[in-house]
Amino acid sequence: MFSAEKSSSKEIIMKKNKKDLLSIYDLTAADIWMLIQNAVKLKKSKKATGKIKGKTLGLIFEKPSTRTMVSFATGMAQEGGTPLILDSQKLQIKRGEPVYDTAKVMSRYLDGVVIRAFHHEYVQEFADAASIPVINGLTDFEHPCQILADVMTIVEKYKIKSVKDLSKLKIVFVGDANNVANSWIAVSAVLGLKFLLLGSKKYAPRQDLLDKALNMAKQTKAKISVSENIEDIKNADVIYTDVWTSMGEENEYKERHETFMPYQVNDKLLERANKNCIVLHCLPAVRGEEITESVMSKQENNIFDQAENRLHIQKAIVVYLLQK
Repeated sequence: MFSAEKSSSKEIIMKKNKKDLLSIYDLTAADIWMLIQNAVKLKKSKKATGKIKGKTLGLIFEKPSTRTMVSFATGMAQEGGTPLILDSQKLQIKRGEPVYDTAKVMSRYLDGVVIRAFHHEYVQEFADAASIPVINGLTDFEHPCQILADVMTIVEKYKIKSVKDLSKLKIVFVGDANNVANSWIAVSAVLGLKFLLLGSKKYAPRQDLLDKALNMAKQTKAKISVSENIEDIKNADVIYTDVWTSMGEENEYKERHETFMPYQVNDKLLERANKNCIVLHCLPAVRGEEITESVMSKQENNIFDQAENRLHIQKAIVVYLLQK
C-alpha cells in the first residue's frame, strides 16, 4: 500500500464529484437507459454536443485493441476533445512506477482515462488514487462499455421503447463465462432482464459474481440462469457469443476448443431459437470456432452495427463522465 500525499482543495473537490465506470454496477438502470438514449440521439444527429470541447482523454492499453481504442479516440475527436493513446509499455509504470503515483500525475494532465488491463485490480487501484473519471476499457473482470453498446444494438434492432419491453426478450450468451459474460450478468441484474448463460459448467461464472447478480435480481425481477443444456436456447430472441479463448489464456486453447465445440453458434443451433433471433458477437471473431462462417455472413449487419455502436456509446459515456 502506498502512502497518501496531501491533496489540494481543488483535487478534493474533483475527487468528490468524479464518477468512474469500472463495472456495470457503477450505473443504475436509469443511468444505463439514459446513456443508450443519448447514444441513439448522437448516432442520428451526427452533431457534437459541445459539452467536452477542450477536454483530453488518456487511453492506456496493456492489451491489443481495435474497437475500444478507435471508438474512444474517434468519439473524443468528434465531440471536440483530444484523445491521447498511451502504450503502457512506454510509460514509466513499465519500469516500476507505482500505480498511485501515475494516477496522481495523470489526474493533473488529463480530464479522464480509459484503461484496458490484464487485471481489474490495476484499474481499481488507479481509480482509487485518481481525481478524474476512470473508465474500464476491458479487464479480466468486466467489459462494461461493450455491453452498453450491445444493449443499444438490441434496443435498435427490436425497436425497444422501454426497459420493460427489453425485459421481455430472452437473451442467451453461448460459450465461456468470460469478462463479457460477467458484464452481461451484471447488466441483466441491474435492468431486470431475462438472461441465460449457456456453456460448460467447467467454465461457469464465479459464484460470488453470480450470487451478487441473483441477489439484485430479487429487486429488479431479472431472470438469470446458467445451463449446460443446449436445448435451453429454445425461444431465444438474441444469441450472443465471444471467443472461447481470451487474451492471456492461449495455453488453454486445445482444452477450451474441445469443451466448447458443442456450443458453436451454427445454423443448427439457430434452428432452436426464435425465427427472428438476432446473433451478436463483440469481435474479433474466430470464424469456424465459436461461430461459423455461414452465421457470420447471414448476421453480419447485426454484428457490424453492434461494432459501430461502440463509437456512439463511447461518445455518450465520455460526455456523461467528463462534462462539467
